[in-house]
Amino acid sequence: MAAVEIMFHREATDDRWMGEAACKGLTNLFFPAPAERPQARDRREAMARSVCSSCRVNSMCQLYARDNHEYGFWGGESEDERHSAGYRLIAPIGVRARGVG
Repeated sequence: MAAVEIMFHREATDDRWMGEAACKGLTNLFFPAPAERPQARDRREAMARSVCSSCRVNSMCQLYARDNHEYGFWGGESEDERHSAGYRLIAPIGVRARGVG
């Protein structure tokens, strides 16, 4: 059986802005734990939203997440909010599992 190589192509972007992000080091606020309950998700996203609201690179972060079909909470938006705004995830497993869309 031949091995199949799957390659993903992501265009190089200027991501220097990430070093200035207020969320740096707060990964647990922006990406869910496995089997996260809805109430815990609401609390986590509220805390993430408060970090984003004071971030000076918030708009660049939001645009990056939309353009690159990112998972998690980016630029003050959840996956569901990006999905509702017309920015689709490549494999929206989480969105389908929550019955959105």
